[in-house]
Amino acid sequence: MMSIAGLTLVLLAAVCHATWNVFVKRINGGAELIWMFSVISVLIYLPLAIWIIVVQRPVFGPWQIGFMLGTVALHLGYFLLLQTGYRKDDLSLVYPTARATGPLLSTTFAVLVLGEIVTFQMALGAGIIIFAVLMLTGGFKMGVRNLSASLMFGVGAGMFIASYTVWDAYAVSVLLVPPLLMDYASNLGRVVVLAPVAHRRRALMWQHWAHHRTGVIVIAMFSPLAYILVLYALTFTPVAYVAPAREVSVILTVLAGSILLREGDLYERLGWASIALVGMILLVLG
Repeated sequence: MMSIAGLTLVLLAAVCHATWNVFVKRINGGAELIWMFSVISVLIYLPLAIWIIVVQRPVFGPWQIGFMLGTVALHLGYFLLLQTGYRKDDLSLVYPTARATGPLLSTTFAVLVLGEIVTFQMALGAGIIIFAVLMLTGGFKMGVRNLSASLMFGVGAGMFIASYTVWDAYAVSVLLVPPLLMDYASNLGRVVVLAPVAHRRRALMWQHWAHHRTGVIVIAMFSPLAYILVLYALTFTPVAYVAPAREVSVILTVLAGSILLREGDLYERLGWASIALVGMILLVLG
């Protein structure tokens, strides 16, 4: 079973993750928004990053640097695809699809790459999640408008989630890269790569800052914090437990999307998201 400490870190991460996703959807930006909150994140977490480097003196060999560069690419792809999905579809459809398929693929990758073991109960939970996600995005109804878009963007984001989860788990648990520095490298990399796009869209960035300043700051604080908590959990907890457990954020996001953003269909979406959560619990306890 998953330890209390690991579960606590992951549940706190889920709250942070759901929070910043609501603000991303509300602002409805693109690559320029990613650059904005990444810059602010780099500034906010700079003192902690310096403290870890000075006090812990982590090793930065070729493997550590290579994995840090790899996480930049994976997280950038995730953010870009997720934001595109939010502009095309409802938060309470795209987000649950991404967050529910992510742990399924993460667990699969963990078995194939990290040699982790999956029990029958965990496999049953995976099946329940797949079914709930399918129904959440329209089920077997023909002609549902959101079905194809939700599945395409959600599953695509889920692929990135699975990839960076296993990739980063190896970096923090085997290569001993400090979790905060792993995430800091991701934010710093996005600042560098997206700088040309940010320069071209500087007028739009000023609009975001003028109308959504608080939201941008919240994203900048909670997006790194959510993943740093997960990375610390991964230092002593297998991916097969952490990846599904953090998906309690699905329920929180469905509630936020349907109530705060008035996307509707609250009871139906919450019902299927709750069933997905049951599947995730089976995975955690398996």
